[in-house]
Amino acid sequence: MDRSTYDRMRELQDHHWWFRGRRRIISGLLSDLALPDPAKVLEVGCGPGGNLTMLRRFGEVTGLEPDEESRRYAAERMGVRVEGGLLPDELPFAPASFDLVCAFDVIEHVDDDASAVAALGRLLKVGGRLATTVPGQPWMWGPHDALHHHKRRYRLGGYRSLFEAAGLTVLKASYFNTLLFPPIAAVRLAKLALRSRSADDDSLPPAPVNDLLAGLFGAELHWLRRLPLPTGVSIVVIAQRPA
Repeated sequence: MDRSTYDRMRELQDHHWWFRGRRRIISGLLSDLALPDPAKVLEVGCGPGGNLTMLRRFGEVTGLEPDEESRRYAAERMGVRVEGGLLPDELPFAPASFDLVCAFDVIEHVDDDASAVAALGRLLKVGGRLATTVPGQPWMWGPHDALHHHKRRYRLGGYRSLFEAAGLTVLKASYFNTLLFPPIAAVRLAKLALRSRSADDDSLPPAPVNDLLAGLFGAELHWLRRLPLPTGVSIVVIAQRPA
């Protein structure tokens, strides 16, 4: 991603409704996995570190981030080790090193997504889990995706198949960001119709609106714990390395 995009993420990661709601959902789903206590946890593509504090609830956390400035910021602010590296072939860790590997909105940035998923799977201990999110709905592609150097958006079936092809057992596969899907889709459709090049999807709303949106988004955890959601802006897949 561009330097300005990393800097913008650093400004927004603690307070923006999307980051807050996603962390609530991820934290809840990870809590249901019965991980070892403490677990060895890796976040790949941790950026400026917005998820690292949440992940420390589950054990000893290490980050991986290709951007040097973000890597330094995350390590100093969060007090965790953050290494440099890239998917799929430049990972500075031995195979079978982690109980939990996380890649939140990362795999869509990689040219060879199948190799990336397979590489992440190799980092898992037997029985270890891989938790990932990506943007869904290819038709929603827009300036925001281009700004963030996305290679693609996904359909659920195609994304799930990457994990199955890597020999991983899929534990959960679902769309999410479903409650807010209609208004987000309406905005994207309007931009497509107007051929807008605006990429300001991440503007921080006024505090009351921001809190409301974070609450609505995070509330989806209640349903995600019980059943897959039929559509949404994003996709979550959690998989396990079998014996």
